[in-house]
Amino acid sequence: MTAQALLSKYIQNSEKVFVEIKIRRDAQAQSQDNVIEVIEYAKRYLSDAKFYGEKQQYETGLVSVAYCEGILDALRLLGLVEFTWSSAREKP
Repeated sequence: MTAQALLSKYIQNSEKVFVEIKIRRDAQAQSQDNVIEVIEYAKRYLSDAKFYGEKQQYETGLVSVAYCEGILDALRLLGLVEFTWSSAREKP
């Protein structure tokens, strides 16, 4: 798969997560504000990935979307948000 195709696939998967992501209710109020701030960082990385994709700098775009996914995974692993990745993403 080309870098361009990978970038497009990962951008679509990340966009899907932002549509369905839910901050867990049991997170403390102050923690919720921090979670929202961190989600905004992830959104900025996704925006960067799209920008680099438009500039045909696919490898740089992949790095940006990988940061986005890493942030989202960290929030999920900490139990602060709920979402699922597309099943197509999880296939080898």
